[in-house]
Amino acid sequence: MTETSAAPRTPEAPPFPQARTCPYGLPAGYDRLREDGPLRRVTLYDGRPAWLVTRYDLARRLLADPRLSSDRTHENFPFLSPRFKAFRRQRPAFIGMDPPEHGLHRRMVISDFTVRRLRSMRGDIERIARGLIDEMLSADPPADLVGRFSLPVPSMVICRLLGVPYDDHEFFHSASRRLLQSETAEESLEARQELADYLDRLVTVRQRRPGPGLIGRLVATRLASGELERENLVSMSILLLVAGHETTASMISLSVITLLEHPDQLAALRADPGVMPSAVEELLRYLSIADLAGVRVATADIDIDGQTVRAGEGVIVSNSITNRDREAFDDPDTFDIHRSARHHLAFGYGVHQCLGQNLARVELEVALTALFGRIPTLRLAVPVEELPLRPASTIHGVNELPVTW
Repeated sequence: MTETSAAPRTPEAPPFPQARTCPYGLPAGYDRLREDGPLRRVTLYDGRPAWLVTRYDLARRLLADPRLSSDRTHENFPFLSPRFKAFRRQRPAFIGMDPPEHGLHRRMVISDFTVRRLRSMRGDIERIARGLIDEMLSADPPADLVGRFSLPVPSMVICRLLGVPYDDHEFFHSASRRLLQSETAEESLEARQELADYLDRLVTVRQRRPGPGLIGRLVATRLASGELERENLVSMSILLLVAGHETTASMISLSVITLLEHPDQLAALRADPGVMPSAVEELLRYLSIADLAGVRVATADIDIDGQTVRAGEGVIVSNSITNRDREAFDDPDTFDIHRSARHHLAFGYGVHQCLGQNLARVELEVALTALFGRIPTLRLAVPVEELPLRPASTIHGVNELPVTW
């Protein structure tokens, strides 16, 4: 089944998710959705109904509610595309688990993503960013910023953190893109299997010859002791490898577009580089690229403001909509790098809050500082409206970004 073969929807339950037409703007239909909140019916690609949460306070409340499950194997889990539904048969990583199993697996890797550990990596990330910019400037413009900078920065970093050979980056970039963006479930499953086979071979190598990185550490400790099954280690590694470069690459590219299209904000950032951490938080809020993360299924009846979500019904917390809630953010449709926006929900909330959020913040700060510092004349090489955007049912972003200077 392809994503275009959707069942008909009714005006009372509009489709979700919906395609964006602007790199930094919400889909036009989301204005109505957020006005009709805090909880309303939407229709998924296969015609199934689900509840959509559109208010910030309710989103935080529900994301912390143990009656909402992240278990992808649940028969009523509200998948947002055929490709993700097909993964139901695969061994889930901890993102698709509930407590206590979720906490057990997450604790195995959390030490590699602490603020202290990631701060110690900042110098390496800066050297990676500078080296990539040097390579880009050594050639004549224009250049594809995705291929030359936005994608390699987080890819090199996550490879070092995991202990994955960066020499294989073309393979896992291709497989990751097909996993997340293929039109059919079969293509996505094939890409996931390729990644699983690759990482399984890496596990075998690390069993015979210990090496650096998170995967090597887990092989030598948790796998060797029997605390972690091999299939779970492979699934965990797929999650960390794919999420560790795809999401940040999208954020870097979309952040560049957003700043170039808001020259007053870019000028303010250049005038006061110390505001970069605040600018990164605002970019995370404003762009909210991961609407797919807040998907749950109710395991018990939940009363919400006079409405009842029944056990077995799907619930979707849209961070793109909740991060533009007027009750949580003043003038939320305005991009303002001086805004205090760290309470945004771009990384989710509760036990499933993004494990790699501190890494993403460091990478964004470093990448944007290096890029706009080294290339003050950076600009888009094509009109922004000509940039092809990714489909609605995957991480928001662009696959190519022509720039010049």
